[in-house]
Amino acid sequence: MSLEIAELLFDFGLVVLIWLIQLIVYPSFSYYQKNDLVQWHKNYTLRIGYVVMPLMIGQLSIAMVQLVRGFTILGAINLGLILMVWLSTFIHFVPLHNKIAYNILNDEILHKLIIRNWLRTLLWTVIFGIDLMGYLINISLV
Repeated sequence: MSLEIAELLFDFGLVVLIWLIQLIVYPSFSYYQKNDLVQWHKNYTLRIGYVVMPLMIGQLSIAMVQLVRGFTILGAINLGLILMVWLSTFIHFVPLHNKIAYNILNDEILHKLIIRNWLRTLLWTVIFGIDLMGYLINISLV
């Protein structure tokens, strides 16, 4: 498997996952009773971590390898967008999820999860689009 195909698979996995989280998972949090959500949230964050972290690490690793192999503006933009997702995740979402884990939960926190997650949804969608476009252009030039 080529590095480009692996990159597309990681990107596609993340874009599907983030759209599911944005449209289904985070909105569903408002349907839970507070105690039930706090209890479920512990399971959710552990389980989603098993899916998200390998995908994020794989995506970041491939972007860095590709940039080292041959610098391109598109590759630099791609890596920059990926780093923005990582920053957004650790600056915005880890603290919000920690609040839920520590039973600090209200409608504002749930609303912030949904509203702020649009940034990651947009970024991962753009990353996938850029990589898909780059791949299609490369195969059409061959």
